[in-house]
Amino acid sequence: VFAFNDGLDKILIKPVARGYEAILPGPVRTGVSNVYGNIADLMISVNSLLQGKPVDAVGDAARFAFNSSFGILGIFDVATEMGIEKHEEDFGQTFGRWGAGTGPYLVLPVYGPRNVRDTFGLVLDSAADPVGGIDHVPTRNSMTAIRLISERANLLPADKIIEEAALDKYSYIRDAYLQRRRSLVYD
Repeated sequence: VFAFNDGLDKILIKPVARGYEAILPGPVRTGVSNVYGNIADLMISVNSLLQGKPVDAVGDAARFAFNSSFGILGIFDVATEMGIEKHEEDFGQTFGRWGAGTGPYLVLPVYGPRNVRDTFGLVLDSAADPVGGIDHVPTRNSMTAIRLISERANLLPADKIIEEAALDKYSYIRDAYLQRRRSLVYD
């Protein structure tokens, strides 16, 4: 599965992300990324609350409110300029905070590295995603594709680091994923 994902990235996703980066000016790419970050802030707020972090939950909800209104649907990140910190929380982290073990490491087609706990979290994250709930199929699929391309374009600088640092790309990505997830669960 890792080889499949790597091949798919090399022949399709990465070239599209490079084209996206080459064609769209930086402020437009930032605006697109901000919109999806704003959508995520809504569920981040819920996960912060479920993890027993009410102050963070209020801040995340405030980010969503300010960016949705004053930031014109999240195109502009006015909440950061106001000093409201951005958090990263998801259902996998929530399960971890509740004491669920990670389970074995696995690589999902297209989604990439996960562990069993984060895979169950991904299912809930996907079900709660407002973009996934859009009934108009072309709009939903377009928004999902744009988010994927935007996220991949944001990761292009990491490619060089992985290529230079990794003797074994699979092991490097696995270890980095597991360390990062552990760090996110335990703040």
